[in-house]
Amino acid sequence: MSSTASGRNGTWRNWGGNVAARPAREVTPASVEELSAAIRRAAEDGLKVKPVGSGHSFTSIAATDGMLIRPQLLTGIRHIDRDAMTVTVEAGTPLKRLNMALAREGLSLTNMGDIMEQTVSGATSTGTHGTGRDSGSIAAQIKALELVTADGSVLTCSEKENPEIFAAARIGLGALGVVTAITFAVEPIFLLTAREEPMPFDRVLADFDELWTENEHFEFYWFPHTGNTNTKRNNRSAGPEKPVPQLQGWFEDEFLSNGVFQVAQWVGRAVPATIPAIAQVSSKALSGRTYTDIPYKVFTSPRRVRFVEMEYAVPREAVIETLRELKAVVDRSGLRVSFPVEVRTAPADDITLSTASGRDSAYVAVHMVKGTPFQRYFTAAERIFTAHDGRPHWGKVHTRDAEYFSEVYPRFGEFTALRDRLDPDRRFQNDYLRRVLGT
Repeated sequence: MSSTASGRNGTWRNWGGNVAARPAREVTPASVEELSAAIRRAAEDGLKVKPVGSGHSFTSIAATDGMLIRPQLLTGIRHIDRDAMTVTVEAGTPLKRLNMALAREGLSLTNMGDIMEQTVSGATSTGTHGTGRDSGSIAAQIKALELVTADGSVLTCSEKENPEIFAAARIGLGALGVVTAITFAVEPIFLLTAREEPMPFDRVLADFDELWTENEHFEFYWFPHTGNTNTKRNNRSAGPEKPVPQLQGWFEDEFLSNGVFQVAQWVGRAVPATIPAIAQVSSKALSGRTYTDIPYKVFTSPRRVRFVEMEYAVPREAVIETLRELKAVVDRSGLRVSFPVEVRTAPADDITLSTASGRDSAYVAVHMVKGTPFQRYFTAAERIFTAHDGRPHWGKVHTRDAEYFSEVYPRFGEFTALRDRLDPDRRFQNDYLRRVLGT
């Protein structure tokens, strides 16, 4: 995939294909100085400014008709500090390249999401996360960051330097400035043993607290129209390494999880009535397996079937009720849902607009294959999530606005006040930020 999904005649499109924009100008700065100069020029010309990563957000958070900043020349590792155990990377570095480079150095992030096509700044600015009992989102692992603000000045922030900016800018939504470098905490590379195992939906809900308590990283996928789930438990291991054999890995991850799944999606799209039957078959296709490997090979997996997604964080204690309600809605609505529902967790963190800010959280993600009408399903799901004070992922489909966010984020006013200070003229504004942050 190119670093940014792009179309003909200057039209930019996101990965999911549900957002398009026509920027007036595109720049690909090769240095922080070039980036600062480009922002100052945009201001003189009265253009709004938006950096874009890999286009993996399903919202229009990166869309602009002003100046689009492409980050592919701002990539690579700047510095590894083995005493402080940190790595500083340029903002446009894809997570995949970071993970592979760290592994070569015998290092790893503590936790990560399940795809690694995104740039580090795009992933952190929208709050991308994996699942963890003790370890949080990718942004929660940030130790410092470099930010170019609306007047072109370069700020460094950390817990010691500009701490109030650091609190917000780790998940800054692109509203506070353009992130140009990020310093992550890293640790010596370790092994994870993954246990993937089918389990009845009712049993997962009954044992959820136990499954969460006993595993460092627990998640599961529920197949709508069935009582079946596939559970994943990742825990640190003393070894030895036992990766999934290549052929088996190809068969399970490429053929079953992507190939057969893609065909099932096509059939389901053509004949929606077949979806419940297909779901029964596909929910039983993946048998249990156990393997041990380095973190990024366990946490991440290829996603070749394009989809559109909505995900909400609810308080962790509300997740069982949320899922029961979601299952009841799917069962009685006549909706035909061919994509599994993904459930993950995160501990509370201290980032102003993190979906896990100040509360232990569980994530419930609903998906629809690209090109199928998703509104009815997502609307029904969103009604359930918001009844539990859910906080939507900033890069995934939702209909919430600033009024709603000021109720579910106790520190919302802190973020908007900081934005007033750093971007008084709204250089980084777009329609999405106008909706979610207010004017």
